[in-house]
Amino acid sequence: MEIRGILFKRLFLSFGQRAFVTSTVPTTKLFINGKFVESSASKWIDVHNPATNEVVTRVPICPKEEMEEAVASAKAAFKSWSNTSILTRQQTMFHYQSLIKKNMKRLAESITEEQGKTLVDAEGDVFRGLQVVEHACSVTSLQLGESLPSIAQNMDIHSYRIPLGVCAGVTPFNFPAMIPLWMFPLALVCGNTFVLKPSERDPGASMILMELLKEAGVPDGVVNVIHGQHEAVTFICEHPDIKAISFVGSDQAGKYIYERGSKNGKRVQSNMGAKNHGVVMPDANKEHTLNQVSRDQFLTTGLWMKITQVE
Repeated sequence: MEIRGILFKRLFLSFGQRAFVTSTVPTTKLFINGKFVESSASKWIDVHNPATNEVVTRVPICPKEEMEEAVASAKAAFKSWSNTSILTRQQTMFHYQSLIKKNMKRLAESITEEQGKTLVDAEGDVFRGLQVVEHACSVTSLQLGESLPSIAQNMDIHSYRIPLGVCAGVTPFNFPAMIPLWMFPLALVCGNTFVLKPSERDPGASMILMELLKEAGVPDGVVNVIHGQHEAVTFICEHPDIKAISFVGSDQAGKYIYERGSKNGKRVQSNMGAKNHGVVMPDANKEHTLNQVSRDQFLTTGLWMKITQVE
């Protein structure tokens, strides 16, 4: 009876899950104006645990009205956040990095469940993002302007670094914590507000990061999270209130975002096709090299390595 029960469970996970489980699994919320909001979407994406094929959450394809609300919230918050003292923003980042450290395991578990990394590698994902948050704590130096006296007779030059406004980020599947943390902490600490669209395949880590951001004292509306696919990306590229876009991911998506966003007058940084390359020298240990290549190829379940053998 016990063996039959195990077999039934496996068959259920493999074949019956979409029909019986998706209606009862939790949904991923939006994060708008400091609140986790249930989407009114009519289309949803199932996120599967790659180890069991279990559906762990359903992600909405947000309708335009909800995305508009997220941008409007960020735009309204910019008025007060951009005038917040730089020391206040710095203290917020100090608090935020402390909360991320305390919740490292929770974040790693979410990444493993949705994305498939080992827990050790998932913790490394969070840690590399944490390093950027810690870098953001040095904002008092990063935000220094410049001055040049006597550039001409009775003329001095002074430059200042000022916030742009509402910024946006589009992040990929393979680093669910690290890459969002490349983006919004630096944008925030410099006085901008932010709209984040995490990968629809593993949004859990981003949502936990929003919980911690709220706990760190960041005001409502400063960061907002929307969900979706191509339509959400196009919305970000075209919305007139979004002044800058940061992207990490594939060449095809990156070129699309760069071209479309730039045509609409936005500052766009597009990091595309970040593949690992390796050169194998003639005196390399064959067994060790093959083991390392295999490890690097599959470690984060989204990267591959191109190998060139040197004769």
